[in-house]
Amino acid sequence: MPDHPQQINVIGASGGIGQAMVAAVLDRYPGARIAATHHRSEVPFEHERVDWQRLDLRDPGAIEAWSSDFERVDWMLNCAGYLHGEAGGPEKNIRSLEAEFLLENIRVNTLPTLLLARHFAAALKKSSAPVLATVSARVGSIEDNRLGGWYSYRISKAALNMALKTLSIEWKHSHPRGCVAALHPGTNDTRLSKPFQARVSAQNLFDPDYSATRFVNLLTQLDSSQSGNFWAWDGTRLPW
Repeated sequence: MPDHPQQINVIGASGGIGQAMVAAVLDRYPGARIAATHHRSEVPFEHERVDWQRLDLRDPGAIEAWSSDFERVDWMLNCAGYLHGEAGGPEKNIRSLEAEFLLENIRVNTLPTLLLARHFAAALKKSSAPVLATVSARVGSIEDNRLGGWYSYRISKAALNMALKTLSIEWKHSHPRGCVAALHPGTNDTRLSKPFQARVSAQNLFDPDYSATRFVNLLTQLDSSQSGNFWAWDGTRLPW
């Protein structure tokens, strides 16, 4: 069983799943310090063991600068995500595809994890059991795609999954004690999914606190031998 993490970084901690993840690790690891990032003008809540940092994940320089604050990190959990906003929303067909919306999905859903891995590699290597995990989505699974549509979101999550898989191969050599994971939370009752919940049954619409607790339970059980996999909230291994 891996050692208990002492420094946990939660990116995108102002979102529904991100806030729930902070609460879950605070509860599970009373000795841990949490560094949490947000993009709002005010922090969502205060806690003596949570250090908040306003961070624009679309700014590579900001991620690099933030990484200089850390000597060691045990868990790096990226909960940030983009599905709809000013740039648009999920496409029903190829005629709806807009270049800027696709690029915004890549900027938020894909690129930050690569930059976090790059700039926090040294800090994570100093951990006895480093974990780098990012919230992905089942719609990013190529094998599982049976409905089509949602081009930009699917593409950005599929690219994220490839990034995590590729990183896990490299880190088998450079971070042999580490675990890299892609996480699927299901449909959670958050602002991200709010416009798309009409067709989701009550039993398949999860409370973020529930999903976050299940994720923490899962991550606690993973080790380096299970690095490079795509996991659902309930511990099921998903196809890439």
